[in-house]
Amino acid sequence: MAEQRKRGEGDTPADQHWRPWRTEGVPEDPERADGSDGKRRSPKIKWRNVLLTMLLVYLGSFLVASWFDVRNDVVTIPYTEFNQQVAARNVTEVYAKGDTIQGELREQATSATNENRAYTLFQTERPTFAQDNLLATLEQQGTIVRATPVVEQRGLLGNMLSAFLPILLLIAFYVWMFRRQQSMMGGAGGGLFGGGRKSKLVDPETVRVTFADVAGIDEVEDQIDEIVDYLRDPDRYAALGARAPRGVLLAGPPGTGKTLLARATAGEAGVPFFSASASEFIEMIVGVGAQRVRELFGEARKVAPAIIFIDEIDTIGRARGGPGALGGHDEREQTLNQILTEMDGFSGSEGVIVLAATNRAEVLDPALLRPGRFDRTIMVHSPDAAGRLAILMVHTREVPLAEDVDLGAVALSTPGMTGAELANLVNEAALLAARRGEKFVTQSLFSQALEKVQLGAARNVVMPEDERRRTAYHEAGHALLGMLQPGADPVRKISIIPRGRALGVTLSTPDVDRYGYDREYLRGRIVGALGGMAAEDVVFDVVTTGAESDLQTSTAIARQMVGRWGMSEKVGPVQIYPAEGDPRAAGFSDEMLSIADAEVRRIVEECYAEATTKLRAHHGQLDAIVEALLKKETLDEPEVYAAAGIERPPAPVGLLQVSQQESAPAGAAGDGPAG
Repeated sequence: MAEQRKRGEGDTPADQHWRPWRTEGVPEDPERADGSDGKRRSPKIKWRNVLLTMLLVYLGSFLVASWFDVRNDVVTIPYTEFNQQVAARNVTEVYAKGDTIQGELREQATSATNENRAYTLFQTERPTFAQDNLLATLEQQGTIVRATPVVEQRGLLGNMLSAFLPILLLIAFYVWMFRRQQSMMGGAGGGLFGGGRKSKLVDPETVRVTFADVAGIDEVEDQIDEIVDYLRDPDRYAALGARAPRGVLLAGPPGTGKTLLARATAGEAGVPFFSASASEFIEMIVGVGAQRVRELFGEARKVAPAIIFIDEIDTIGRARGGPGALGGHDEREQTLNQILTEMDGFSGSEGVIVLAATNRAEVLDPALLRPGRFDRTIMVHSPDAAGRLAILMVHTREVPLAEDVDLGAVALSTPGMTGAELANLVNEAALLAARRGEKFVTQSLFSQALEKVQLGAARNVVMPEDERRRTAYHEAGHALLGMLQPGADPVRKISIIPRGRALGVTLSTPDVDRYGYDREYLRGRIVGALGGMAAEDVVFDVVTTGAESDLQTSTAIARQMVGRWGMSEKVGPVQIYPAEGDPRAAGFSDEMLSIADAEVRRIVEECYAEATTKLRAHHGQLDAIVEALLKKETLDEPEVYAAAGIERPPAPVGLLQVSQQESAPAGAAGDGPAG
């Protein structure tokens, strides 16, 4: 029904100075608890300031116009020089007012007394003691004697009119800026003079999402479903003395679907949804953020039950008193205090639940996470293989797929990818199909899109033959050691086509998602990462700058093994490298840090020695991979193992059976560390 129409997400972006959040499903004219009519009031125009500004501009323009209202082509000359021009019959007309004479010459003359300026229009002063009969002389020569000035000067009215022109231009500029701001801000509120037309209402059914649009995080849906049930039927919980959580924190890596999950929660429950980024509350003026928080919570209470969602809450929710604190009265801290106060003000019966998202839960203030504020913290992890398959199925609903598309194989080839990255993968495949004029997205296009997303776009770089061969040995070293290391991730693809910043890439991904890593696996990762540098050393006896990323990877793994994961006997089971900051701040001595540094160096050097030893022992297989790579430039998984003469380890059967049940038979493609 028309009277039940609700506001959509596009309803309120205009009046940003007092409402910096977005809404879904808010009633158009909700009954206000304070008895007001619920209509938004446009700020009044401050006419005193407008008129004062116009008056100052007008006076300034008038003075400037009067100051410059002098013709710069009129030359003042002595009376004797004027007499010389009269004697030379060179004066064509004159005008006199008192002893001031203005005139114009027939031919241009040069003033010997006024910096040799050439002039036609002149002005002079006739001395009072002059006894010449000037009028008779001029009449005899046929000079016109005028009753009006030869050089017209504007009077007071002319100056006023000329000074008023800038005011008209200023008003026109204000009107143009006002209309431009209105169009850019959605046509509502704000503007230079305040006021404006109402924003267009959007049907919430066209913008809302539900759990049907969320996939791959079933365990999170189960945890948050209780909130949906409470919002649908709060009386059932109240009858048992139970209250819903006042706040739920969604924590996890970027792109895992935290914002989408919050919107789906509100859409599933059918309640209004208020969404804002924490940074939108922060302003230069202290107190503005706190005021906006009060207004946001006040608006949500008026249309309760409702959900408030604050994205990236770590922007204002960082722990107070830490190294990044700016004092007790800065804007960020006042905004945080207001959020804490508002959440404390919930009695549990308002039906307002606060959802917040962050990818840095460890930096949040403890006051936010205590019971009574954010009662629950739900971790939203990257999806597993089954979750990635479900996400791909959601994002390909509107994408026409060819018969050869195997979403199960795509899911297996994208370990570690988040929902946002999978959505981008589907979009890239669709873009490739559109550019090539295809009617369907094929499995080959998915593979090419995956290469583009993981490796970067191919570059048209013509490398010298010696550098091309050295790059081939570099990548073959990575691949061969990855195939020789027991328990290493299978090699999926190897290429010497320059992509992004790399001259070549080698991809290795596990057959199953890994969640824990032992010491031997990590040492194997370091050996594989150093394979490119070792191959160049063994074959060419040189080390090039192409080993930069390999050294970064190997050093980072070794540092975490020693300083964070307790995998060094000399350092022991202690964590001396914090996630952030200087380890000395944690109280560790320079001696302990020196021991840790020596252990990192030892691990990397041992792995590098192992890499060079294995490559020397399998030099023939290394040469075979290089020859195949120089011939084809890119080798897929079967071609790599065939060139090396190594049997590919069998993939786990159970995972393939799951994939076959949920999609088509699984294949292989890759993602992993590039070297």
